[in-house]
Amino acid sequence: MTSTWVEPSATATALLLLGRGSDPATERGVECPGDLPAPSDPELVARATAAKAQLGDRVFVLGHHYQRDEVIQFADVTGDSFKLAREAAARPNAEYIVFCGVHFMAESADILTTDQQQVVLPDLAAGCSMADMAALPQVEEAWESLADLDLTEGTVPVTYMNSSADIKGFVGRHGGVVCTSSNARRALEWAYQQGQRVLFLPDQHLGRNTAVLELGFSLDDCVLYDPHKPNGGLTAEQLRDARMILWRGHCSVHGRFTLDSVNDVRERVPGVNVLVHPECRHEVVRAADFVGSTEYIIKTIEAAPAGSAWAVGTELNLVRRLALANPDKQVMFLDRAVCYCSTMNRIDLPHLVWALEELAAGRVVNQITVDAKTAHQARTALDQMLALPGTENRPPSGAR
Repeated sequence: MTSTWVEPSATATALLLLGRGSDPATERGVECPGDLPAPSDPELVARATAAKAQLGDRVFVLGHHYQRDEVIQFADVTGDSFKLAREAAARPNAEYIVFCGVHFMAESADILTTDQQQVVLPDLAAGCSMADMAALPQVEEAWESLADLDLTEGTVPVTYMNSSADIKGFVGRHGGVVCTSSNARRALEWAYQQGQRVLFLPDQHLGRNTAVLELGFSLDDCVLYDPHKPNGGLTAEQLRDARMILWRGHCSVHGRFTLDSVNDVRERVPGVNVLVHPECRHEVVRAADFVGSTEYIIKTIEAAPAGSAWAVGTELNLVRRLALANPDKQVMFLDRAVCYCSTMNRIDLPHLVWALEELAAGRVVNQITVDAKTAHQARTALDQMLALPGTENRPPSGAR
């Protein structure tokens, strides 16, 4: 079976560009921006090529899987957030690291690279809604609430890689660990060897899915902490009894997939395999056939037999790229509505060209710098993750 990529329809449930329309079925804070932006001026390709050639080995360009194709073509390495940060740390001779991703990723690269390297984010507006849902003052207030109940002694903070440097620093300061979507189980197993309770930041879905589906917890073992309510909206008894305190945060792309999305695609495509990211809602993950990180999703599609059909619950740019790269398989977006990561897509070709040309002219723009104290504390939590059994490709010892 061969197929060509067909854009999902802009249904009534899709939010169009610039926020036109609404989607009352999704969680608050979930956005679905609509159609992908149009490609940039083709002449910019030549300018980017020339600027990158002029810089040579002095620049190393990283491209996250969710980036547009017009940006990905200039990446020296593509991958998920942690893989890219590791790749940056493995290139100590590159003066400039241009990170085509979002802010927390560039922060991680700055933490893991040497002081002599400079990390550039082509558009400072490229943030992450999930990371922004856990601000340091909120987390510190939550920790104080737990301290008032004498619960901090047995509580281990664990933060997803998709969090700010401040939050990683907080976790390192309090004896916790960072995790990725692929090693979340190992991180939680380590955490429960240190204490009886985990405060999981900032993605409630990854925390819940890992605790229930991989560690065998019940949903009753998990409570949801809302930072906008006193004590997170929880009673002292609920906090004491909880094994997993989930922060009320989520990914604006993965959080919008629903059980209806899964049921609908199974009705439309007999024999379809549903493959989703663990940032999806619990009921979606339970209904899926395969669940895994971005790298797992890519490898699963690449290894799938010709003629198989796949409905993929992750970011639209990646799903479309997988469909075009695997024409012998039927690869489709899980939901009928177009939904891409709007903040990730802020890194477009004009911004990349501007950043490269400025660097070529000797001007460093949009440098991302994490202060030394925060970087040290965050590195402590990252090092704890790197020490987990099965974790490979440690950054070089020269990284700070």
